[in-house]
Amino acid sequence: MIRINLLPHREEKRKALRQQFYALAGLVAVLAIAIIVMVHGVIAGYIGQQESKNEFLKKEIAVLDKEIDEIKRLKEQIDALVKRKDVIESLQGSRTEAVQLFNELARQVPAGIYLKEIKQAGNKIMILGLAQSNARVSNLMRNLEASPLIERPDLEEIKAVTVANRRYAEFKLNVAVTQAASTTGKKPAPGTPPAKQDKKT
Repeated sequence: MIRINLLPHREEKRKALRQQFYALAGLVAVLAIAIIVMVHGVIAGYIGQQESKNEFLKKEIAVLDKEIDEIKRLKEQIDALVKRKDVIESLQGSRTEAVQLFNELARQVPAGIYLKEIKQAGNKIMILGLAQSNARVSNLMRNLEASPLIERPDLEEIKAVTVANRRYAEFKLNVAVTQAASTTGKKPAPGTPPAKQDKKT
């Protein structure tokens, strides 16, 4: 009977299988590393793009911040100019009103009345003066009452005084400026319709 030793053949087969396994494992490892490298590259590319976008947005935000600061500065300048214009218009209106009031007082003061002092606080005016008689003061009050720019004359005090060896009635009189005088010379607000004119028949 012939006997055949199969141990070397089996050992070679096992060795071949191990080599195939190692080769396959190496191939899988190489593929895994390649996939990892590729995924890492893709992720790194996305991160780089996002960082570039973020840097661009930062620059644009910085530009917008500068423009916003410039707009704020221009707005502050415009507000300051508007306030200055309002102050100038108010001063011009006050000056016009003061001139009108002084002219009106000059027209309404009768002979025999001498004004010593005039003070204005808002729409109130204090008049201090001398009169040759109490009747002159009464005449002044009637004239002021009839004035279109002055109203509510109120005699606060009257007393006899001597000036340069002559007797006078020293008086202190308070009056109010009418609304018509306060609004004279002021321009109508934007959007205000013009006053209607009466039609002549």
